[in-house]
Amino acid sequence: MAYANILVSVDLDEAAAERIRLAATLARRFEATLTGAAACKVPAPDYVRDIGEIYDEEPHFEEKARALLAQAHALFERAAEAPLRRDWREALAGPISHLVEQARAADLLVVGRHGFDDIPLAALGVSPGPVLMEAARPVLVVPPRAEHLRGARIVVAWKDGSEARRAISAALPFIREADQVFVVSTGESARNEGAEDVAGHLARHGAAVTTHLLRTVVSDGDELLRFAVKQEADLIVMGAYGHTRLREWLFGGVTREMLHRSPLPCLMCH
Repeated sequence: MAYANILVSVDLDEAAAERIRLAATLARRFEATLTGAAACKVPAPDYVRDIGEIYDEEPHFEEKARALLAQAHALFERAAEAPLRRDWREALAGPISHLVEQARAADLLVVGRHGFDDIPLAALGVSPGPVLMEAARPVLVVPPRAEHLRGARIVVAWKDGSEARRAISAALPFIREADQVFVVSTGESARNEGAEDVAGHLARHGAAVTTHLLRTVVSDGDELLRFAVKQEADLIVMGAYGHTRLREWLFGGVTREMLHRSPLPCLMCH
């Protein structure tokens, strides 16, 4: 697999410029196009109010939305920098639905982490969870203040399932260039997940790889993060596990912990 088009979510929060620079660095590294995407939904009219007031305010709402999109486009152009093939996609729509729509022509999505302790979503912002579960593409979830990603030391969080298998395939451009790859399984079933087979597969792709079976003390997510920090990893690769309930995505424990508090970028697939 190769990355020909990297799609980055552009909003107006304080971490957006760093996220764009990181995505731009990856686009240059993999000789890919960098596509910025932003959307702003125009508020629906309040039909309880006077119809004349509605007609008066509708142009104002659209003008404000387009002004926000213009700011996002300008930020994208400043942060991406030349030389780089770039594209821009904006819409008067919901930010999540627009990003998911644009993912049909992308190989990798780059979005910001939005955990419980992170700043609230700014204008045009997207929560990574729904994008991850709906886009049907690998998603790189980037924590605040992350501006560079080499992928020199990669932790592969292995749980035998379609999600993790897809994540590994999606991460091969990083894995082939890594200095060290750690295939990690956690919990009571760690020995039965086939981590050694996965390590052998990655070795055939040229990776310097080792296998690690971890005993869970607090939680699988906590153990995974402790290991990644100890090994000075700069990227985690993993499957994302979740399902819908009453129109809301519910995530498995490890997925939820990574989405909310991982200090490292996480390349995830559903």
